[in-house]
Amino acid sequence: MSERRQLINLAYRLLGSLADAEDVVQETYARWYAMPGQQREAIESPGAWLTTVAGRICFDLLGSARARRERYVGEWIPEPLPDRTEWISRRSDDTTADPADRVTLDESITMAFLVVLDAMTPAERVALILHDVFRYSFAEVADIVGRTPAACRQLASSARRRIRDSQAPATTAARQADIVRDFKHAWEAKDIDALIGLLDPGATAIADGGGLVSAVLRPVEGAEQVVRYAVEIAGRVPDMTLLERTVNGRPGLVAQRDGVTVMVVAFDVAGDRIKHIWAVRNPDKLRPWTTGPQH
Repeated sequence: MSERRQLINLAYRLLGSLADAEDVVQETYARWYAMPGQQREAIESPGAWLTTVAGRICFDLLGSARARRERYVGEWIPEPLPDRTEWISRRSDDTTADPADRVTLDESITMAFLVVLDAMTPAERVALILHDVFRYSFAEVADIVGRTPAACRQLASSARRRIRDSQAPATTAARQADIVRDFKHAWEAKDIDALIGLLDPGATAIADGGGLVSAVLRPVEGAEQVVRYAVEIAGRVPDMTLLERTVNGRPGLVAQRDGVTVMVVAFDVAGDRIKHIWAVRNPDKLRPWTTGPQH
């Protein structure tokens, strides 16, 4: 069971969904315990076996996710993760929902990184995460994706290129926090000029309501359009409280109504400007953030 943390970390990065990651880990353990005891004892490294099986289940799920996404209403954004301390303090009474406090928050968990991963082929994604993040050899990766080690090396290389091409110039966490705070204040004040000043002229905003709550169905492009959309949201939800929170290891915002989280907003900051905004409104993706009564 000590491998559970590693498996949750792997599956969340591969699938961008904590709920799906938990299902994968459960299925992986079910397969382990379904084996006869003798067969289990013959496995030299249970950790490697579990990781390989979890990797294969994720790889298969990524293939079918394409079809699922086609039926998804509007844009799909990876499930946002709260800061580890937030999760633990909030969910101390709920033993079933502990895995997120074990997801290590590093570069491979930021929303910007997960969104680029989501645009990759399943094989690229698995090769990059298993090799670059979890230090698995290409021979081991090949065993999971059913390609040669040389092909897996190529897959990881093309995946790395995609990441490099999408990466914004690094901005310190403190500077990012300042920019997000300025955005929060300008948003609360509906200060259009201040908001436009904080955005890159080509900024985009994407919302994910999953068809369960209202959300714009396509990306909003251009600073002025993004600001118009943000102000419209603030007008539509007048009693919305904005809180500064860590979202996937980066400064972000959480919107609450009556103590219940209704939206989590992640930002990609390049230099001194906000380049991308991701607003998750789908309540199914806000489980780790909900502070109100559990239904």
